[in-house]
Amino acid sequence: MPKIIVLPHAQLCPEGAIIEADEGKSLCEALVENDVEIEHACEMSCACTTCHVVIREGFRSLNESTDDEEDLLDAAWGLEATSRLSCQAKLGQQDITIEIPKYTINHARENH
Repeated sequence: MPKIIVLPHAQLCPEGAIIEADEGKSLCEALVENDVEIEHACEMSCACTTCHVVIREGFRSLNESTDDEEDLLDAAWGLEATSRLSCQAKLGQQDITIEIPKYTINHARENH
């Protein structure tokens, strides 16, 4: 069972976390199921960028991104070469390390 190592994030996971999840599960599902409340404004339907993460280790063990995911990522805050939408990134057999960016582009949340 692969592990997801979550680097510390000031609001969502101040201490960081190590999560075990089943191969084939999306990163977003695994995070939410383990009380890391990453945003997912589109309910994990690949229609926004609020669940954007940067894969620091284990990028190649994830499934390949789709053209739709790549198009959306172009609008993500803090985009890097190893960025993924966590709702679309499915766990492989290897452990991964992720960083949740400090900001997201979520107009609904920002305008409250």
